[in-house]
Amino acid sequence: MFKSKKIAGLLVVFALFAGSAAIAQNTAMQQPQTVDVEVSDAELSKFAKAYQGLRMMNQQVNQKMMKTVQDGGLEVQRFNEIHQASQDPNKEIEATEEELAKHKAILAKIESMQGEFQKKMENTVKDQGLTLERFEKLSLALQTDQELQTRLQKMMQQGQG
Repeated sequence: MFKSKKIAGLLVVFALFAGSAAIAQNTAMQQPQTVDVEVSDAELSKFAKAYQGLRMMNQQVNQKMMKTVQDGGLEVQRFNEIHQASQDPNKEIEATEEELAKHKAILAKIESMQGEFQKKMENTVKDQGLTLERFEKLSLALQTDQELQTRLQKMMQQGQG
């Protein structure tokens, strides 16, 4: 099976926010759902540290991916246009054979980096003492739980996370 959907998800995730969505690729594409979860301050602090680590990593990954695209001979915006069109059978885009070949080569390089990025993200979460499943559950809870969002924001502002 061609991995471009995963890569498209990665590109979207990296363009918007890496965090939990990259770790939980399948659930990141679903609509937010209410998750009832008890979270201690200590666990929320672990989550905050992992989240901040993922944000910093996201910036590095974005730069690396943008450099890969540019080194491949396309501007990032053009690469994204071609890539989005390649994912949508109803969308047409005029691209030269050369642009399509460059897009394919760049995509192959990005795909080859995907495993490394994923492993680093997983390690960032695990290094804080959280399982990937728990991090994912907390991420989902934060999408809908205003009180939990407020606690996390306060914690991050106070430098506890």
